[in-house]
Amino acid sequence: MPNVDSSEAPAGDPGTSLTEQMRWLHARVRHHHPQVHRIAIALYDSRHDTLKTYVDSSDVADRLALYERPLADVPSLFELAHNHSARVIDDMVKLQPPHGEHTLWLLAHGYRSSYTVPLYLSAKLLGFLFFDSRRQGLFDSRLLHELQIYVQWCRLSVFNMFNLSLAVAGLATSAGARAHLRDIETGRHLDRMSSYSRLIAKAVAPQFGRDDEFIEHVYLFSPLHDVGKVGVADNLLLKPGRLTDEQRLAMQEHVALGERLIEEMMLEGGIVSTPYFQVLKNIVRFHHEFLDGSGYPQHVAGDAVPLEARIVATADIFDALTSIRPYRTPCSNDEALLELKRMADAGQIDPRCVSALARSRGSVTSIQQKFGLTA
Repeated sequence: MPNVDSSEAPAGDPGTSLTEQMRWLHARVRHHHPQVHRIAIALYDSRHDTLKTYVDSSDVADRLALYERPLADVPSLFELAHNHSARVIDDMVKLQPPHGEHTLWLLAHGYRSSYTVPLYLSAKLLGFLFFDSRRQGLFDSRLLHELQIYVQWCRLSVFNMFNLSLAVAGLATSAGARAHLRDIETGRHLDRMSSYSRLIAKAVAPQFGRDDEFIEHVYLFSPLHDVGKVGVADNLLLKPGRLTDEQRLAMQEHVALGERLIEEMMLEGGIVSTPYFQVLKNIVRFHHEFLDGSGYPQHVAGDAVPLEARIVATADIFDALTSIRPYRTPCSNDEALLELKRMADAGQIDPRCVSALARSRGSVTSIQQKFGLTA
């Protein structure tokens, strides 16, 4: 088995992105096994029962990206997940049609053999790790044995990513429970809002040069956008009518509270700063800022408002408009989209995010039906 010098390895290093870790790992694999032409990880989203491209390293420019399918629509992977078993394909050309989009992409790029390993956190399916080669029959028993160290490195990288993310989410949930956070239909709102955020992120990512890793981190961290509300008094948080100007200013303090809570949670959990946690911090800090500087609390404008915050702001406003509130009736989806367009035309929110949501009406309706809102 090849020796891997862990002192040189960024894999599992919280200071690097998972994409960077994957490229490092692939370079090490190809040093010993140059015909392993691609390594990729697809994530499994249990809330939507879908597989989604996440990170990869390959020798092609047009990577398989922004791809997702229900796990049930990929029977071979569904079986691997069910059986907790790995799989070797010696020659993809011999696979019986019809082929899925993933297999068609691999064949179109000359890949012929593959090795697939399901990834688990305890008993929870996280996704799949793929090794692909343009050589038939590459993944014999000897190579599989030698690849196990790299499989473990990949597991470590993904586990660290999810463990750190789950630690923050878990600490936030505990903080919320301690503070008796009882915002209106909080759970369903967060499910809808994070799903809308992913729809938008997936649509606009190519325009901003962002990848699948960015999309999934927006999805993962968007539910924590209002974590600072755990420090807001219930008489404000649950007030049935509109807030006074003084109360509104007090409510706006939840952004600063959220920032401090995130920092405290990272210290409490022994979590060091990472590139992807900057996405979380930006969401918490900037999701109430507007592009024209009229938002709060910092009144920053334009490019100073990070993309992830623009995405979450659009998703959050849309869900607020279409949800039942004690002081008003909900808007229809069409009415809410018109209001978002008005805000975009006024320079407050990003028109590309609004357009992305408007182009996804069918998916929006499906999210609302799945997570308890009929619009």
